[in-house]
Amino acid sequence: MASDSPESLMTLCTDYCLRNLEGTLCYLLDNETLRLHPDIFLPSEICDKLVNEYVELVKTDSIFEPHESFFTLFSDPRSTRLARIHLREQIVQDQDLEAIRKQDLVELYLTNCEKLTAKSLQTLVSFSHTLISLSLFGCCNIFYEEENPGGCEDDCLVNPTRQVLVKDFTFEGFSRLRFLNLGRLIEGVNVETLLRPLASLAALDLSGIQLNDVGFLTQWKDSLVSLVLYNMDLSEEHIQVIAQLRKLRHLDISRDHLSSYYKFKLTRRVLNLFVENLVNLTSLDISGHTMLENCTIPSMEEKMGQTSRAEGSFMLRPFRVPFSCWLSSSIISSLTLFVPLCQVSGDKNEEQVLNAIEAYTEHRPEITSRAINLLFDIARIERCSQLLRALQLVITALKCHKDDKNIQVTGSAALFYLTNSEYRMEQSVKLRRQVIQVVLNGMESYQEVTVQRNCCLTLCNFSIPEELEFQYRRVNELLLNILNQSRQDESIQRIAVHLCNALVCQVDNDHKEAVGKMGFVMTMLKLIQKKLADKTCDQVMEFSWSALWNITDETPDNCEMFLNYSGMKLFLECLKEFPEKQELHRNMLGLLGNVAEVKELRPQLMTSQFISVFSNLLESKADGIEVSYNACGVLSHIMFDGPEAWGICEPHREEVVKRMWAAIQSWDINSRRNINYRSFEPILRLLPQGISPVSQHWATWALYNLVSVYPDKYCPLLIKEGGIPLLKDMIKMASARQETKEMARKVIEHCSNFKEENMDTSR
Repeated sequence: MASDSPESLMTLCTDYCLRNLEGTLCYLLDNETLRLHPDIFLPSEICDKLVNEYVELVKTDSIFEPHESFFTLFSDPRSTRLARIHLREQIVQDQDLEAIRKQDLVELYLTNCEKLTAKSLQTLVSFSHTLISLSLFGCCNIFYEEENPGGCEDDCLVNPTRQVLVKDFTFEGFSRLRFLNLGRLIEGVNVETLLRPLASLAALDLSGIQLNDVGFLTQWKDSLVSLVLYNMDLSEEHIQVIAQLRKLRHLDISRDHLSSYYKFKLTRRVLNLFVENLVNLTSLDISGHTMLENCTIPSMEEKMGQTSRAEGSFMLRPFRVPFSCWLSSSIISSLTLFVPLCQVSGDKNEEQVLNAIEAYTEHRPEITSRAINLLFDIARIERCSQLLRALQLVITALKCHKDDKNIQVTGSAALFYLTNSEYRMEQSVKLRRQVIQVVLNGMESYQEVTVQRNCCLTLCNFSIPEELEFQYRRVNELLLNILNQSRQDESIQRIAVHLCNALVCQVDNDHKEAVGKMGFVMTMLKLIQKKLADKTCDQVMEFSWSALWNITDETPDNCEMFLNYSGMKLFLECLKEFPEKQELHRNMLGLLGNVAEVKELRPQLMTSQFISVFSNLLESKADGIEVSYNACGVLSHIMFDGPEAWGICEPHREEVVKRMWAAIQSWDINSRRNINYRSFEPILRLLPQGISPVSQHWATWALYNLVSVYPDKYCPLLIKEGGIPLLKDMIKMASARQETKEMARKVIEHCSNFKEENMDTSR
């Protein structure tokens, strides 16, 4: 099972400080600009963590509020030190890098930072004397500058600013730079000129760059240990240059198999050339290449020994790329060999698929998406044997590519199967919370039907509301947003209503009131209204009434909303349109029972029409005794207000009371119930009164039934809430009916026996 240990103190403190900057590290200057308190001095270990975690929170947490002046907190290296930072996407702009230009950065990763322009190239020069590792992957605008920066506003209307390619920038002065990623560099930049000043590169990534001549790479033949040429269309000249880089330990000449652009074919001769010349190679990525079946290297086994596995030995076993031979082009065509262990990524088995996701998530979403789709099939059809690894990899991919629709679709589908009950025992609370967070991220980012359905279905795999309570407000807002859309997918609507219902069941009243203020009651009533117009009573209709029943429980504000939004009108219409729908009737009457518990709202129920309906439902046999029981409960609370509150002529109060007595006496005291009480308070308040003996009797019957049939649950609840003294006092009341008193004695006896049976006699 995955570790459930708490986060480190460093992580917890970092998260808290970032969410409460003004209350911890900073103050607000002029009510808008963050400033570090003057007595704070932070080392690089803390500053790096703050910046990197800030980027993560902005990207993945919709609740987190970014600060425009955040990076200015690290402008002075005398109080804050930065060394290794990773910045992503739209989060960072030119002014942010400019703010930290005085820092002695050792490692700077800029990934898909499309808002960076050539202004940031000049800022990079500020780090040239210390920078060892630099990534500009996907920073497609960083070599562009405005042709006419500044200038007159009127002139700009005539001659709008144009982006001009910067061609004179080089890495001159970056004497310590060893690791460089220029992946997806825009066309037009002279790579050779750009890189020539670098004396001793150890790792270079030129993914997605098309170069006809790579001869300049030989200037680092004595230092280059890692070379990535993903999606570069190779030629014989490229291969000859690569073969001269004898220090290489990792070589990646892979490509996206879906593209028909590439002319180069990987042959046995090329592999032979690599094996003969790149003697230090321990990792070779040739993903996406089409190869002849059983493409082997003859004589290698004789040279290296058939079973040689010694440290430093190289063994390339006979292999073929299986994807292109027998699967469609939509499947990953990849084979990555790590020797001497010979780990492989591909579609043959779970291990290969997980290797592919792990290797390609950061920079190759197109491959990652196809690999996750294969994992989805494994989890759906077979059993995933590396569950924790699989879950963590999918979570990472979903976080990393929050805005990639394909990954969100395949990832959310995979999570549904990876979190089902079969795997539950292997997952920690921490891991399951991570799943919930990425699922909610997907729901926020995409209104697309497939993503929404996958995410909703995945949430159904969790214990609700317990496991979702840490994101309670957020998940409710997202579900209500789904249900309020004008055009809805029927299946998503059904799942979302089910989740809403589960979320407001068994939570405290503060949660219910908060959800009510989000528009929960109105949303459910709109769904009911639409189903009524369609003359359809399906799960959505029943779940909507059930959700209203749950959210109005001991929550007067929500009960009032129900009445204000014409809830009673919909109740009568549903009763008329669907007279045989027993579960619907039970849910509606349960809800009205909650409304009737609120004294201030009961006058709105005091109409001839409503009282007649409730009286007639006393004789209902729908859903056992539930409809009759709930109708009697509504009337019991109305009767509790006394004869003076009976402001209608028909039906007569005495007639209704008579029908209530008859209904209660017809019920089987051992009836099993389809009801769940969190508190007896609304029932107990009917005991110490003499205004309405029938209400008193209904309350006593309810307690007797529940402690008889479910003693383990309801005896402790009744004792805890002080019900026994109230029952004893009622027995002494002259106004109470004898049969009510006798029933009260039995309730007390049941609870007394329960206490004795469960008394701890151990010493």
